[in-house]
Amino acid sequence: MKRIKITVVVALALSVTTATFSVNKSAASRSRDIAGDGFAILELFTSEGCSSCPPADDLLGRLQEEAGTKPVYVLSYHVDYWDQNGWKDVFSNPAFTKRQYDYSRRFNDQVYTPQVIVNGKIEFVGSNEKTARKAISNALATPASRSLLATAIQKGQSLQISYEVSGKADGVKLMLAVVQKHAMSKIKAGENEGRTLSHPQIVRDLHSVALRGEGKASVQIPLPADFDATSWEVIGFLQEKETGEIYAAERIAIAKP
Repeated sequence: MKRIKITVVVALALSVTTATFSVNKSAASRSRDIAGDGFAILELFTSEGCSSCPPADDLLGRLQEEAGTKPVYVLSYHVDYWDQNGWKDVFSNPAFTKRQYDYSRRFNDQVYTPQVIVNGKIEFVGSNEKTARKAISNALATPASRSLLATAIQKGQSLQISYEVSGKADGVKLMLAVVQKHAMSKIKAGENEGRTLSHPQIVRDLHSVALRGEGKASVQIPLPADFDATSWEVIGFLQEKETGEIYAAERIAIAKP
């Protein structure tokens, strides 16, 4: 495990999008209503340059696979502060470093890899299987305090998302994670030199949507050039701006126009 004291705040912010308050009536059938159901968002902060990270990557990949249809959502954020140590992670993003830094102010004022944060409320070393399984079990047993329904239609290199939020929305934002489900990387330098690494659930983009209260709305987000609906997915979740607590989550079904 590598702990690094962050002394410089990363300036880049996440993509912020303002929602359009109209619902596409021709959208695909709505996703499962999670109101009252427990869920687990596992945010893994990792890097190809960190020798302690592959076991965590492997563990989170197994946990996602084992979950099946259960509402367990792994989100792997590749941070960029390891890029100075001989190998630049192709998936690294300074915005993800900023997200981890923001979380650190709520926890122990340190960032490290591999780190897992569950539902924005607890954190632990990402390779700790016993703690991870207990955290998932506890999260699934805790009813969601909000409801999120969402569907999406791909239109070229953008995604039109129709959603409905039920429950108190003051101080809450809708986060939309565009996720590549799997990738392999051959590492040619740094701590993992010579290894071929398997990466699960790679967050390629993370969008923050400003909510104007509960109810129905729609938003359009851009997609990465290599997006493929057959091997990528979009995870939506409702997050408290101040505390970071996550209130609801949903895997958003993507339909063709």
